Amino acid sequence: MKRRILVMLLALCLLAGLLSGCGQAGTQTTEPPAEDTAPATEPAAEETTPETREFTDSTGRTVTVPYEVTKVAISGPLTQVYAIPLVGELMVGVSNYIAEDIALYLPEYISTLPELGQLYGGKGEMDLEALLAADPDVVIDVGDTKDSIAEDMDSLTEQTGIPFVHIDATVETAPEAYRLLGELTGQTEKAEELATWCEETYAMMTDMMAKVDADGARRSLLYCLGDKGLNVIAEGSYHAETINLMSENLAVVPEVVSSGMGNEVDMEQLLVWNPDVIIFAPDTIYDTVAGNSTWQQLNAISSGNYYKTPYGPYGWLSSPPSVQRYLGMLWLGALLYPDYCEYDLQTEVTEYYKLFYQCDLTQEMYDDLMEGAMPTE
Repeated sequence: MKRRILVMLLALCLLAGLLSGCGQAGTQTTEPPAEDTAPATEPAAEETTPETREFTDSTGRTVTVPYEVTKVAISGPLTQVYAIPLVGELMVGVSNYIAEDIALYLPEYISTLPELGQLYGGKGEMDLEALLAADPDVVIDVGDTKDSIAEDMDSLTEQTGIPFVHIDATVETAPEAYRLLGELTGQTEKAEELATWCEETYAMMTDMMAKVDADGARRSLLYCLGDKGLNVIAEGSYHAETINLMSENLAVVPEVVSSGMGNEVDMEQLLVWNPDVIIFAPDTIYDTVAGNSTWQQLNAISSGNYYKTPYGPYGWLSSPPSVQRYLGMLWLGALLYPDYCEYDLQTEVTEYYKLFYQCDLTQEMYDDLMEGAMPTE
């Protein structure tokens, strides 16, 4: 009996061991699957437009200007002529009164702008109080790079809190001036259009003059101003660039006066120079020299080779010495060298007024500009 019980107990133990082994074999302990989640990221920062940017002007000054320039002031008439075609709608004022004969060629809104005066020369100083009230983003000066210009711009910037910038512009560098103006104001597309026109016109005129010079056909000339006609724009003057390019400027003097009225001389000096052609500025004695015995001693007068500079809305040679001097090149090319001139003057002039002033030049307007400027048929 005891033996049977012992056998049964051993059998039960063996069965329990087998069951235990089967249980361990059937049970697998596994790690929970790793969660497939992307790492947490910071929300994207919103893009913001900077408030200011740096602009380097023609003097090498680095000036802080608003990132987006929406209002500009100008330093004077010369800058005004450069600015109207590109940033006229951004201008907060004009340098001086826009007379009716000037307004005729310009967008209508220009004549509604307040007068702010001018920094250099001319009629009165800039009205800084009016300038501050207009609150421009930047004040632009375009033209000849005077020795003191960087110091002047820095002083005015410090005095007003408004950035002043200078952009150099000659008859050769006007294209670059427009590109810089476009960079400053954001008007790059229009600036390139204006710059390209200037480049192509300048190249056309220099190519023509190379042919003239190759044939020894350059004509001597004097540009006379003043109510007596005894002021001349001398070689070496900023105002003489177009005359020097298109003719032999006989007005060579020891000390060149840089103002728009040039150097005053006497009739004896004019007789010594005795040029092929005399050009008179507007509002001089052009209308009376034909009956003046003294002036008739000059070959240009006695032979009828004297003319009056076209004017509208600004001077074509000076007054001020602006981008309109390209019109002066075209005019002098057609006037002095008709055998070398391969363009139609009226077509070129009409294109300029449309491109620069959005002015549709009528035949009457063109004829008015050309009065006294070309030989009569």
